[in-house]
Amino acid sequence: MKRCEFICLLGGIVAGFWSRRRYMLVAVAALVLLPIEVSDAGWLSDVFKNSSTSKHSKSPKRVTSAKPANLARRAASPKHHAASLAALGPVALNRSALKPVATMCDPSKFRIVLDVGHTAESEGAISARNVAEFVYNLHLAKRIEEKLKAEGFAETRLLLTEGKARPSLVKRVAAANNLHADLLLSIHHDSVPNKFLEGWEFEGKKSHFSDRFSGYSVFVSRNNPDFKTSLSFAELIGKEMKAQGLHYARQYTQAVMGRYQHPLLNKETGVYSYDQLVVLRKARMPAALLEAGSIINRDEELKMDSPERRNIISSGVTAAVKEFCEPRWAILGPL
Repeated sequence: MKRCEFICLLGGIVAGFWSRRRYMLVAVAALVLLPIEVSDAGWLSDVFKNSSTSKHSKSPKRVTSAKPANLARRAASPKHHAASLAALGPVALNRSALKPVATMCDPSKFRIVLDVGHTAESEGAISARNVAEFVYNLHLAKRIEEKLKAEGFAETRLLLTEGKARPSLVKRVAAANNLHADLLLSIHHDSVPNKFLEGWEFEGKKSHFSDRFSGYSVFVSRNNPDFKTSLSFAELIGKEMKAQGLHYARQYTQAVMGRYQHPLLNKETGVYSYDQLVVLRKARMPAALLEAGSIINRDEELKMDSPERRNIISSGVTAAVKEFCEPRWAILGPL
């Protein structure tokens, strides 16, 4: 529909309520707020047409009979144009937040695999108080599993693998692919490069710490076969972590990180790319990795070991999965 036609249509609606002078103001406002072209098959033009018909037609049959014709034109039209969000006025949410991340799903059939990072044989980082990362990962993953199942995601799977580091990575990816998962989330806790470590004693045992960095981070691989969806899911996780009052780790953009430096994809939510990470790159489904917080930071380790922090993080992840599965939940809240 061209501009002039749209102005005439809009004028027909408002003429019964305002003077001609106000009609001209509304028409000019419409030109500013709406895109250059609104398709004849668009929902907005149908709304105006039906409103105009109901104003000037005495027979209700004419109004209802116009609907099949509108539907036929909509199906036949090869073009599709969306009406501008500006016509709705200022919106607090980002435009991307209003777009469905995934098609609507059935939570009872939606399968998310929670990968417990590392293994009992290859424990990952050692915390400031000499606790293996694998222990933290397992406790948090179990709490997330409980939360998701309580929210109706009955097909949630906890993925535990055995063996040394590299072989276990291959096993976990193969297991996730064989489970035909809809999403993969790998659970980890962060440390720092060895050059940042300082020595101290805890309960009579020598240990290492670094209080320099703290916070969560979310990673995706641009080599994942569904990178776009992986990124959308990761951003939802980051957004929910932020909503819970947590901050993300910013050190991965700094040159001092050396080979551990990674591009920051979203400066608001703390999503980074880690393209060559096997568990993200080889997964055949959308995948993200969550570093829930730093266990080498002495203060943050105490928080990460608390049931309260595990509840905060698991609630954030559960909210992200719900929003991913049912986009309207993010806008309207639970229904």
